[in-house]
Amino acid sequence: MISLPKCLLVTGVALLPLSTPLVAQSKADAKPIFVDGLATDVPEFKESKDWIQHELWVETEFDSDGNGKLDRVHVDVTRQKQTDSEGLQVAVIYETSPYFSGVAGGNGFYWDTNHELGKKPPKRKEAPQIRYQDRSGPISRSLLRTWVPRGFAVVHSESPGTGKSQGCPTVGGENEELAPKAVIDWLNGRAIGFTTPNGDETVEAYWATGKVGMTGTSYNGTLPLAAATTGVEGLEAIIPDAPNTSYYHYYRSNGLVRHPGGYMGEDIDVLYDFIHSGDPKMRKSCNKTVRDELMNDNQDRVTGDYNEFWHSRNYRARLDKVHAAVLISHGFNDWNVMPNHSVSVYEALKERGVPVMAYFHQGGHGGPPTPDMMNRWFSRYLYGVENGVEDMPRSWIVREGDKKSNPTPYADYPNPLSDMVMLHLGSGGAGHGALTTSAAAKIQGIEKLVDDVNESGTKLAKAEKSKHRLLYVSEELTAPLHLSGTARIIVRVAADGPAANLSVWLVALPWEDGGHINDNIITRGWADPQNHASITESEPLKKGKFVDMSFDLQPDDQIIPAGQKIGLMIFSSDRDFTLWPKPGTKLSIDLDATKLVLPVVGGTAALLAATGGI
Repeated sequence: MISLPKCLLVTGVALLPLSTPLVAQSKADAKPIFVDGLATDVPEFKESKDWIQHELWVETEFDSDGNGKLDRVHVDVTRQKQTDSEGLQVAVIYETSPYFSGVAGGNGFYWDTNHELGKKPPKRKEAPQIRYQDRSGPISRSLLRTWVPRGFAVVHSESPGTGKSQGCPTVGGENEELAPKAVIDWLNGRAIGFTTPNGDETVEAYWATGKVGMTGTSYNGTLPLAAATTGVEGLEAIIPDAPNTSYYHYYRSNGLVRHPGGYMGEDIDVLYDFIHSGDPKMRKSCNKTVRDELMNDNQDRVTGDYNEFWHSRNYRARLDKVHAAVLISHGFNDWNVMPNHSVSVYEALKERGVPVMAYFHQGGHGGPPTPDMMNRWFSRYLYGVENGVEDMPRSWIVREGDKKSNPTPYADYPNPLSDMVMLHLGSGGAGHGALTTSAAAKIQGIEKLVDDVNESGTKLAKAEKSKHRLLYVSEELTAPLHLSGTARIIVRVAADGPAANLSVWLVALPWEDGGHINDNIITRGWADPQNHASITESEPLKKGKFVDMSFDLQPDDQIIPAGQKIGLMIFSSDRDFTLWPKPGTKLSIDLDATKLVLPVVGGTAALLAATGGI
């Protein structure tokens, strides 16, 4: 029989040595309480001094550090005292992270973005060592005050190779999927938990119902989806906020080396260094096998092509086993983990028949659904409460100027009334060319721009005239225009060199200095013309030879107010996102073969009505 730890800890109090629960009643006196479909505070569960807290190590099914032993992940548990005194069994809210034991400071170890496209980058500097934290006590206190009083246990774990978890960090590797799977297996009696990282004294989760929900933001939101792709039984619901659903699409864009907003020079090996807080004795070997060999041999900062390395870190390609109900959230102005990460998964799971709902807002990185939405989701799928969540609208969007606590419901995302409208370019892009629903009666010809990474996108969008960008602008809106979905650009482009960055912004003009980002940026996109045929293989450009390509901009749902104009800006290097080659590369755009496809609620008729029929 699997036994308990010899000494469980109530906050600040050591219990007597135990091998079984204090009382094994068949019916608990204190239970979770649900009001109007929501878990509510239970008076008997509210006192934190009564909570039982303990740590353990769960054995996984992998040996990622190659030491010949299966890795164990560090786990903490916080649960109600009644799980011992009254034999109460509870569902679990679980968060796992590589960040709980600290991260590397500074950005001096990021890649230098000053180098020519297609050339081998200069070697980057070593990252500072993260201080190892060999401490006892809770891994994290997140979620405790919200969920323990409402009748859920809370579990945390540290990702492989971070904190007191064994193994190597892999940043999207298989062990990041299997580690939380092992914890969920332990909560269901299918994996073994130990009281120490290397000992043989075991501990079981007799207090758990086996029903598990996961949540978290950013990397902590990525890992619930990673766990769900394994199809592990017992993971009933996840609420990932701003998750990274594909590391290629986080660090690359249509074949282009592109950096997450605010983190110039970051790449997957940089993130590895940023989180590598595990056992100092294993760091050297992990660095060699994972960072210096696997990552640096395959991440490819020269071509930016998609390959098997990136494919193995693409959760979007492995959704077939997902059965957990997914409530996903994202900001439409998140330029770190961009909104396509959540939108692509939402759409794919919807097609597979997985219960799924989306919460979107107009802000930046991070911003989970409202507390009531999360509560209703977990109450339904972890406790089986018939609260009607299945009949609720599938999409909730915080409208411009509204509070995040007050989203507007829609039947779906994109808005079911949205239709794709094709817009054509009219010459004059060095100033303000035209952007219209009808093609010009005469040939528009070729327009050119000169790359200069020193010119920011903001400066270019504000300029009345510039040789460093092409800008095509609609008529002024006489009524609000609702965009919902994913815009796409079709472009015919040539360069006077073998490689060039290609950047596209969709902007609202006039530019409002000091305004919310929503006032200026509608959406953006980037691509490598060398990958015009495929993202898996680059083809050097021939001087002056046009290539045809099309690619999506980032998804959006935004209401553009009357009095503004919609502008399509095409330029080359985007100093906030792309590499920084020397200025001077010339790009040519064939206006007659270049088009913008815009998702408009109400379609062409709505756009014509809002622009005076142009």
